[in-house]
Amino acid sequence: MDPRKLVSCLDFRYITDVLTEEEAYEILQKGQVGKKEREEQMLAHGYPAYTTSCAWLGYSDTTLKQLCSKALEDGWTRFKVKVGADLQDDIRRCRLIRNMIGPEKTLMMDANQRWDVPEAVEWMAKLAEFKPLWIEEPTSPDDILGHATISKALVPLGIGVATGEQCHNRVIFKQLLQAKALQFLQIDSCRLGSVNENLSVLLMAKKFDIPVCPHAGGVGLCELVQHLIIFDFISVSASLKDRMCEYVDHLHEHFKYPVIIKKASYMPPKDAGYSTEMKEESVKKHQYPDGEVWEKLLAAQGN
Repeated sequence: MDPRKLVSCLDFRYITDVLTEEEAYEILQKGQVGKKEREEQMLAHGYPAYTTSCAWLGYSDTTLKQLCSKALEDGWTRFKVKVGADLQDDIRRCRLIRNMIGPEKTLMMDANQRWDVPEAVEWMAKLAEFKPLWIEEPTSPDDILGHATISKALVPLGIGVATGEQCHNRVIFKQLLQAKALQFLQIDSCRLGSVNENLSVLLMAKKFDIPVCPHAGGVGLCELVQHLIIFDFISVSASLKDRMCEYVDHLHEHFKYPVIIKKASYMPPKDAGYSTEMKEESVKKHQYPDGEVWEKLLAAQGN
């Protein structure tokens, strides 16, 4: 779509205090410059990704080491580790991963809303030695001012705050940006209820010069969000600085058009559509309550 047509698809209600229709048009108009070259860059090299598959809470050290070694062999350079359950355990696991990946590769941390605000600041001060790029969802996703407090406190430690996977509309993102509550904005292609809603957030992020690093840790989320983030680079942000998209290596086999990852990057999909169509066999197997998977589960419960 040309910029004017694209702007006509967006709902600017409640966000004109930070982004007007004309400002959005200007951003998209500027995005026309170099657009063809960026598209070619994506087709040749893809969009940079990071892996969350190595370091879930509950993994043994042996499993963690095996998955980390495999990821390094496959060319991954950006890794995310889950934290927040036990401080000493976090220190041990983060040290293990940092030692494995080395000082030059990127490490992120994700607390999945675990802490109160003061606890988040204290906990991250003790994990700062491992040089994380960000701490993700350090507290309640609804606490905008709490995120702002944490964000301000972590600046001297060089740690950013990332959040957004639970944000359900453009207004919440507007306030997070206004409050300087995040340094990395994480859209979720399902939580925000349309492509249109996501586009308004991408444009606000550009206005505030905040990198968008989408959440994709769930069934089909990688398939969905690849379209949005590649569009962001080609037409909106025009930058890959501090930008990457999450990737988890599970359940892609249930989709007709699964993502293609090469050299730790998302390769642009060539098929038409939003890549969400699931295989009929998978849907049938998982249908409640008559699908094969549910029948086995229910039978096991009955026994």
